[in-house]
Amino acid sequence: MNEEIAAIAWQATSAVDHDRVQSRIAELARFGGRSDGGVARETLSSVDRAARRFLVEQARALGCDVAVDDCGNLFFRRPGTEALPPVLTGSHADTQPVGGKLDGAYGVIAGLEVIAALNDAGIRTRRPVEVVAWTNEEGCRFGPGAMGSSAFVGAADLTEYRKSTDGHGVTFGEALDEALAEMADVRRCPMGTPLSAYVELHIEQGPVLEQAGLPLGVVTGIQGVRWYRATCLGQASHAGTTPMERRADAIVAATGMVQRLNEAAAQVHPALRVTMGSWVVEPNSINTIAGKVVFTVDARCPDDAALDRFEEILNRTVTAWDWRGEATLDRFFCKAPTIFHASVLEVVAQACDEVSKQAGFDAAVRLSSGAFHDAMYMAQHCPSAMIFVPSIAGISHNAAEATAPEPLTLGVRALAHAVASLAL
Repeated sequence: MNEEIAAIAWQATSAVDHDRVQSRIAELARFGGRSDGGVARETLSSVDRAARRFLVEQARALGCDVAVDDCGNLFFRRPGTEALPPVLTGSHADTQPVGGKLDGAYGVIAGLEVIAALNDAGIRTRRPVEVVAWTNEEGCRFGPGAMGSSAFVGAADLTEYRKSTDGHGVTFGEALDEALAEMADVRRCPMGTPLSAYVELHIEQGPVLEQAGLPLGVVTGIQGVRWYRATCLGQASHAGTTPMERRADAIVAATGMVQRLNEAAAQVHPALRVTMGSWVVEPNSINTIAGKVVFTVDARCPDDAALDRFEEILNRTVTAWDWRGEATLDRFFCKAPTIFHASVLEVVAQACDEVSKQAGFDAAVRLSSGAFHDAMYMAQHCPSAMIFVPSIAGISHNAAEATAPEPLTLGVRALAHAVASLAL
């Protein structure tokens, strides 16, 4: 980075307003705010639609051109001096059924603050700077998650997404059409438009930064993930009359498999994380031996080869388990690890390190994300990277989700530095 760009990037960094960031976070949190401090703002609900309108008004007040695409993704553009592909930042505004104030929302508010800081500093960038609020990142009302960013990258996916149904029988397409109708005053834009770079700021949702005592993390990539469904078919029978040695107890088999898989995971790779989070037991009666158990396996690791090795162990463990019943395994989702682009990582790392140093901290941590983010899909479309700030106690998807004020502001300053550097 040349000295002139570095100096201007610092002007943008210095113009970030701590109080304005905190105020906007609090304002957005009122949409779906709960008495326990959490937020309930599921995608395309009436509350989410009201929050979207609030964001549109905030962006227009900053002088942005506002647009929405066919998946409901909102874009707030600050024009550049040249007709070049923009630098995009942002995240999502939807939450879990009971979420916190920061997951996703922080990245959108931070993007708006970057534009406000550029305005206050009187900086004109060659490239436009654009902020996005992606639709349905959480995936809790309609599955799958990260619909908005994945549809932006692959518009054909939207046809299937529109068929997804929530717990009340409402399709994503119906909810989306209602939201778009309310945005009749907003310009419609195409999906998949060219971008020069994407930088997403997010809370870590884990304990690494807090344990390190550092305010900023440079995210080098996102772990690969594979999801499996194991089905154990035994024989339901009377709990009081069936001898132990004659049983085909599906739950005994399943729990034995889980114990072995947890032991194997530690040996495959130190970063491999394995979770058996969903269970269905039939007939689920206190006095009946379980005849059928279905459980899921979530395996995540930055190393794809390690996921391959674990899958081999998983398949052998389930299908060759020694018992009186049968078991099958189905892999129903697979996403390779995401490695962020070196050119954007370099800019983000320099921004995070310099902002950290200025605040009296050591260089930013380099780490991989264990959670999905929209940047996972955007990395397929343009050079992308992420910045993390610490989560207190590593808690997220919870009303107790929180980050201390100082790292929240430092995160926005690092984002402003990176975005300005990429756009100048």
